[in-house]
Order: sequence, then C-alpha cells, then structure tokens
Amino acid sequence: MDERVLLVEDDPSIREVTALGLEGAGFRVTTAADGREGLARFREGGFALVVLDVMLPELDGLEVCRAIRAESRVPIVMLSARSDTVDVVVGLELGADDYVTKPFELPELVARLRAALRRAAVPDEPVLRVGDLEIEPGAFTVRRGGEEIGLTATEFRLLVELARRPRQVFTRELLLQRVWGYDFLGDSRLVDVAVQRLRGKIEDDPREPKLVVTVRGVGYRLGSG
Repeated sequence: MDERVLLVEDDPSIREVTALGLEGAGFRVTTAADGREGLARFREGGFALVVLDVMLPELDGLEVCRAIRAESRVPIVMLSARSDTVDVVVGLELGADDYVTKPFELPELVARLRAALRRAAVPDEPVLRVGDLEIEPGAFTVRRGGEEIGLTATEFRLLVELARRPRQVFTRELLLQRVWGYDFLGDSRLVDVAVQRLRGKIEDDPREPKLVVTVRGVGYRLGSG
C-alpha cells in the first residue's frame, strides 16, 4: 500500500500503538502530538490521508480539520473519545470524511482508512450535467456558469453517485455502500450531514432543495433543478 498517513494524537500510548499497527498494515506513518505540530507536518506535504484526534492541545482537532479542509481535499478521519455525538457532527460539517470512536480495534481503523483511500480515487469518465451544474469526475471539479464550486471529496463523490443514476432513489444504506464503501461499519449520519453540506453549496435555496431531493421514508434522489 505504502500511502503516507499523518496521525495526530496527543496520548503517547495510543499514538505509538496506532502508528505501529498502521505501519504493520502497510502505511507510512508520520506522527504529531498536538494540533499545531500536526498542521505544520501536514503543510510539509505528501500525505494521502490524515487521522486526527478531536481533543488536542495547542490547537484542537476541529480547528486543524477546518484549516486542512481550507487547503486540501485529502481524506480526514477523526478520532473521538466522547460518547456525545456533537464532536462527530461538527467534524463532519467541517469536512471530515469519517470518524472512529475510541476505544477502537486497529483492524476497524485500518478498514476505514483503506475505504477512505479507495473513495479518494475517482475514475475518469464523461462530463455529467445536473441542471446548470457541469461535473467532471476525472478532474474532480464542479462548475456553474464557468465558476468552480469547491466541494470536499465526500461531497463530490456523493454528487457524482447521484448524477450517474438520475432516476434512482438511494437509501442511506446504499449511499453508505456506494460513496463511503461500507456495508456495516457506517453511520447514516454521515449521509445526512454530507447531503446538508452539499445542498448548501449547489442549491439556490438549501431549505427548498431542487437538485438533491429527499424521498421521505426512503432516502435521496437527484432532481432536475
């Protein structure tokens, strides 16, 4: 595999055990012990994925996530020790692609990271059009009237998946499988938050969506705009 992963975790024992486990799974791991160091390491470049704890000294994980997402589409997987869902939802709203709750089993984390990397690889295919949107899957771009719309990797994959099958109604479970690559590991909140964020960027009025339409009791489908 050999992908470079940045692991930002302040607990020395968790950081060491996780780094060793990820290296054993074939990743090249760089570690950081606080948010400020993590952001500095990220800006050195070359990382395929970031594993980011929520609770960090110096600069918390949510602020680091916000800063990374402003600069890059690199996949971000958050680690949260809290049973409360607030951090999870905020992290997803800031552009994180997924989360894992502590304590976690290393095989689960490895599976999540591999799924995130698979999702990041978008195959080349013809331009897709939705209303006045022009989507180029291979170039990872969405434009309206010649102006590019900035989407995260997850938002982009979600839009592409809906646009490929414009008449299909997608359940949340199906979107978890198609967009996130999960059969049983996923959480339907990932879908709802991603849809909310996507609507905020592509809809004229996100409160009355015309492009990503809710099918009550089922899931989502593409609208005509």
